[in-house]
Amino acid sequence: METFKKLKQFYWPFKKYFFYSLIFMLLVTGITVLYPIILQITIDEVVLGSNYGLIPYLAVGFIFVMIVKGIANFSQQYLGDLFGVKSVYTLRNGLYKKLQRLSFTYYDNARTGDLMSRLTMDVEGFKFFLAAGFKELLKVSLLIIISLSVMFWYSVPLALVTMAAMPFLAVVVYRFDRKVHPAFRAIRKSLGRLNTRIQENVSGMNTVKSLSKEDYEIDRFTTNNGNYREVNIETSNIWAKYFPFMEFIGNICMVALLIYGGHLVITEQLQLGELVAFFSLVTYILGPLMQLGFIVNMFSQAKASGERLLEILEAKEDIVEQENPVYPTCLKGHVTFNNVTLSYTTEDDAALRNISFDAPPGKVIGLIGPTGSGKTSITQLITRFYEPELGEVLIDGVPTSEYNLKELRKHIGFVLQESFLFSTTIKENIAYGNPNASMDQIVDAAKRAQAHDFIMEMPKGYDTMLGERGMGLSGGQKQRIAIARAILIDPSVLILDDATSAVDMETEFKIQKALKEVMKNRTTFIIAHRISSLKHADEILVLENGVIVERGKHEQLLNNGKTYQRIYDIQYQDKQAIMNTAN
Repeated sequence: METFKKLKQFYWPFKKYFFYSLIFMLLVTGITVLYPIILQITIDEVVLGSNYGLIPYLAVGFIFVMIVKGIANFSQQYLGDLFGVKSVYTLRNGLYKKLQRLSFTYYDNARTGDLMSRLTMDVEGFKFFLAAGFKELLKVSLLIIISLSVMFWYSVPLALVTMAAMPFLAVVVYRFDRKVHPAFRAIRKSLGRLNTRIQENVSGMNTVKSLSKEDYEIDRFTTNNGNYREVNIETSNIWAKYFPFMEFIGNICMVALLIYGGHLVITEQLQLGELVAFFSLVTYILGPLMQLGFIVNMFSQAKASGERLLEILEAKEDIVEQENPVYPTCLKGHVTFNNVTLSYTTEDDAALRNISFDAPPGKVIGLIGPTGSGKTSITQLITRFYEPELGEVLIDGVPTSEYNLKELRKHIGFVLQESFLFSTTIKENIAYGNPNASMDQIVDAAKRAQAHDFIMEMPKGYDTMLGERGMGLSGGQKQRIAIARAILIDPSVLILDDATSAVDMETEFKIQKALKEVMKNRTTFIIAHRISSLKHADEILVLENGVIVERGKHEQLLNNGKTYQRIYDIQYQDKQAIMNTAN
């Protein structure tokens, strides 16, 4: 029950619905036990006792009891579902909020399909037990207690004989729980892997088809699907082993009841109606005891789901705000790195080592170097996507760790190398960071990003709906919309992470020309592989293996014969070779 205690905050606020449902459930259970008593009176008093005057009263009483039970059944079902639905609404919101707070470190190791499985199927599995499992467990317990009480009232010896096999049944149910819980946890994990495989395949369908890897993906999916099949078969095997055994023990109880109960009726120590009522009452005990297997099944699934949900809820938040953070109202954009070292994990080598530089307000800083040299890591520290292992990052003289995280990021415009667009209109995508922007501001941002012309060629202009991840647009068009989105928030610090990599040279020139106006009075960091994108920077930092190996302006770096010079020569030679070929 530890899992349910940890998740109590999500369902306990709605406890009134559960307890109201419980009251009606108690009424239904009490009425259910009345049936054998009515049957016993009918047999002993009416059939055997020839007291036919009781028939109208028994009939009217039975109809009244059925009406009350029907109303109570509806009420307990509705209130129970209301309890589950409201609880799960709060739980799913809590999970989603937690996912928004978790840092990039968490998502570096998380799988999208698995997270989707947790927020859908695991939440629903937990809800099902909340809405029905708790209540059914109490119902079964109460039905057993009341039925046993009536049985002892009819005949103590016969009740003891009937109960003789029940401890064995309880042991079987306990062992079933010990076996089935790990099996259901394995099912949940396997389903998460299967969903991840589907999600990755659909998202990367262009790559799959372009490389003719359909058969390879089919084989990988078949492997995951086969694993999911095997863990389900294993769980079914557990069910197949234990439930017939439970039914066998129950049948032994019925045989003992028939033999000893028949003897008591023959020797006139028990009336026939009481024996018939005993059979019904034993059914009310054996049925719920065997139903415990289904309840244990629900409990095991809910517990396995709850454990997976707690893995998200209890995940460490690496980026934590101070108690009294600084709320920046107007940042100048003065960025300073003081001996910063960054490691993404304890096992990995440092991504950055002893990085120090100063970027005054309004300056343009270029970052260049081979893949994995630490360019993007620097910009991710500015936005505080990660925390430095050593040293500190300051903006306007204040460590980024002291700022309110949301307010800090509102002043930083970030255009990623892979531009992500949402499945909504172009207008809403551009205004995502500033939803209160006017249409004139949106159009102005699009014009600065050289996106306005192609947007107006779309069927509905700015109201054109985009497909998933911007499907329907070219890579360059998506990047220009992402640039417009960054421009619209009017950031103090603008970060362009290889933002023009997917555009042609002519479009890049137009964007660079437009960005020169945008960069005025704001600090800009440009990550690029093409030197043409960095030539105008006030300072260029050349990185290798997480270390700054060169720094200076374009003209200065060309004369020292080091890394920057080599990159320039390679790109210039490629350009010259193309020109020679054309000639």
